[in-house]
Amino acid sequence: MSARLIALLAAVLTWADLAAGAAIPQRFVIVPEESQVIYRVREVFLREGNRLNTAVGTSGAVRGEIVVDRAAPLRSRLGPITVDLSTFRSDSARRDQAIRERWLESARYPIAEFRATAIEVLSAAVREGQEVRLRIEGQLTVRETTRAVAFQATLTLQGDLLRGVATGTIRMTDFGVEPPHLLGILRAEDEVRLEFRFTARRAP
Repeated sequence: MSARLIALLAAVLTWADLAAGAAIPQRFVIVPEESQVIYRVREVFLREGNRLNTAVGTSGAVRGEIVVDRAAPLRSRLGPITVDLSTFRSDSARRDQAIRERWLESARYPIAEFRATAIEVLSAAVREGQEVRLRIEGQLTVRETTRAVAFQATLTLQGDLLRGVATGTIRMTDFGVEPPHLLGILRAEDEVRLEFRFTARRAP
């Protein structure tokens, strides 16, 4: 476990008061109904005078957890986080079907996984109920291809709820995916902007 991750987990321990005898691992589980992953890709409609558009897709099929061991922070862990890519929906059913069947092949490779390897706390102080800024580095696996990625994130712990937002960019070609291109009709950019909004609830 990296020194940065250890430092973050140690800081988390100060966010909530400890009840006597409560020094047992605490697990925060992501709530899919209150969480979503969003992609944004710029595209050009060639037949419409090179009109620019941003395709936006969302999925709530996200799972993961954070386990905090208050007595022994070295045994704490973050993730992995998974999302079912085949469940992404945009404003175009035709686009969604093409992503599943041809472009991303998410019907064949539905699960993307992120594993954090290093976290840097950017805020001056860490207190319960206050937003904490983080930089998260890790390994993202899509279509059986794994690449190093980084996200900027904010995190807030309030009672039994842990809420956060993480944003970053990736390139389709890094994962063996060619940007969508329909001859004479549509051309999409390589860059994908990702946003992950989540709520995690302390498990019983």
